[in-house]
Parts: sequence; structure tokens; C-alpha cells
Amino acid sequence: MHSNTIGHIIQLTTFGESHGSAMGGVISGFPAGIAVDKAMIQQELAKRKPGQSLLTTQRKEEDEVEFLSGIFEAKTLGTPIGFIVRNQDQKSQDYDALKEVFRPSHADYTWQKKFGIRDHRGGGRSSARETVSRVVAGALAKQLLQHWNITVHAYVSAVGTVGCEVPYTELDLEKTYENDVRCPHESTALQMKANIEEARKQGDTLGGIITCIVKNSPVGLGQPVFAKLHADLAHALFGINAVKGVEIGDGFSITEKKGSTVKDLWSKGDVGRIKTTTNHSGGIQGGISNGEDIVLRVGFKPVSTLQQPLEVMSSSGEEIILTPKGRHDPCVLPRAVVIVESMVAWVMADHLLWACTDTLDKMKKAWL
Repeated sequence: MHSNTIGHIIQLTTFGESHGSAMGGVISGFPAGIAVDKAMIQQELAKRKPGQSLLTTQRKEEDEVEFLSGIFEAKTLGTPIGFIVRNQDQKSQDYDALKEVFRPSHADYTWQKKFGIRDHRGGGRSSARETVSRVVAGALAKQLLQHWNITVHAYVSAVGTVGCEVPYTELDLEKTYENDVRCPHESTALQMKANIEEARKQGDTLGGIITCIVKNSPVGLGQPVFAKLHADLAHALFGINAVKGVEIGDGFSITEKKGSTVKDLWSKGDVGRIKTTTNHSGGIQGGISNGEDIVLRVGFKPVSTLQQPLEVMSSSGEEIILTPKGRHDPCVLPRAVVIVESMVAWVMADHLLWACTDTLDKMKKAWL
């Protein structure tokens, strides 16, 4: 009964529908005394909001967060943090034709059968509009992680058949948001943009891959068996709309190799630190972080709503042709980068606090 809540030590519960009055969330368990930079939170929301370019939906939303509780004089109180982001540019009439039909590859039919009722306006709660609440929570998690110098960087590494072949270690990840596609490799970004624009003109859509890197993760995050770090990361990422695959480290490609070629050997690093010679494991071994970069790849399917005539099934079982209205992304990846970062940051902060519950002195020192 808790499918709207995520987290162990810190928990986020979200609420709201795409065409309701507002989206929002309640965060519980967040530590007291953490400085809150609201401008930074707004910057994160700006990375996700619609209408940024022709590569995204043209729905216009300011996405300004309003904190209702849990923050006083720009610091967290340790009490529940309540917030809302008001919806302002709903065009519900664009979805009137969807009231009695089930769109292909959408949640329309499954939600109707599960609940016996659904909000057909923009998908209701199944809309990616819900992720705005996760970005607010993720921004707070990032500010918490700063106390340990832990950073989370994601970028678009593939759109359709166009992929960035340059390893992340050779990219300047600070340049990710300098172009509309959110790929820090300029020439690849131009190819991706051209493909998205072509798909948009055809009324079609494209999927792709977002790569995410966590730097400066300490050793020891993650719990045995059912709360392994990579399991919780995958759980959080699969909760994002349109995600169909999550890889940690070498992912599925490692299945094609021999064990002798993918050993992450231990060696003595700088300042006496032990580190691995390679990182096939993606920074997680036995479900616990090993101190190396945590490397994830997240696969997104093409958006199911096409701007071209579709064969759909009505609630009465009749096959009809529908020309969709509404405003939709030809490719979700540019706006999803910050969502991936947010969910990864949330899980990292949650596991970091979990690891600190028995060592409060260590946590206090990190804040001073």
C-alpha cells in the first residue's frame, strides 16, 4: 500500500496528477540543520521543465516549488518537509478523445483494469509530470551529499542508433547542460539533435540511454541481501516513466566475456588507499559500494504517444483510428537526465544516512 513512497531512512511520498491543481511531496526523516539553497532547487527544476526547446513538449510550466513545512531560515528542521509545484498550463480538452480509448503501450488499459477508474487527462498520475516532485527531493539529496563531497552526474549517451563512444572519464561532465540534448560530447550532440528533430517532423519519437556517474562514494554503502545498493538504485530508476533497462558497470556486455577478463583486482592506491585496477563492477560488489565510481546506464523506450494516426482500442472493444492531440516529447532523454540524477542522489543519500545511524559522531563531523 506504499507504492507512492520511496526510501528507508529518508522517505519521499509524492502526490498529484498531470492535470490536477498541483504536484507535490512530503519528505520525512531528513536530517535537521542542513542548509537549503532554494535557487539551486529551482535550477534543477529548470532542467526538467517542459518547453525548453523544440526537442521537448511545448507545455509551459514555471515549475516553481513552494515549501510548506520543514524548512526555517533556509535550514531543515528535521520535521516533515512538505512542498508543492502548481500546474499552470493544462489543456485538458486535448485529451477528451482519450476518455473511452486505450492508447498503445500506455498505462491507460492497465490502470483502468486495476483501479476501475482513471484520469485520462495527460495520463493522470501515470504521467511523467509526477517526476517534478522527485527532482525537488533529489535537489535536497544532492545538497546533503555535498557534505561528503559526493557528486552525481548524468548525461545522454545514446539517442536511437547514435551513441557517444567516448568514455565518461574523457568527457567534461560539467558541459552536459550546455546543449539541448544534454550530451557533453559536442559533435555527438549535434547528430542526436538532428535525429530528434527529424523524428519530431515525422510525428515519431526516439528512445536512448542515459549514463550516470557517482563520484567519491565511500566504501560500505548498501545492506545485505534485500537492500543491496544496486538493487535500490535499480528500483528507483525503474520507477521513472519509460525506463526499460538499468545496467550497473559492464552490465549485459559482461555476460559475453570470460571471468578471467573481468576481474576487478585490488591494489594500493594513493595515500595508502586500496582501489581496483578496473571497474567492471561499476563501483558495487556484493551489493555494497567499494569506493570506486558508481557507473549506471539507464535505457528509455521511445515515447509511446506519436503525432500521427494510431490504431487504438476503445473501452467497448472497437478498433478505431485516433489522431492524438496534446503536447509530448519526441524524445524524453534531455529532460530525464536530471530525473536520473535525482533518483540516484536520493538513494545514495538514503544509504549514506543508513550507514551513519550507528556512527553519529562521524556524521556530525562531516557537517562541521
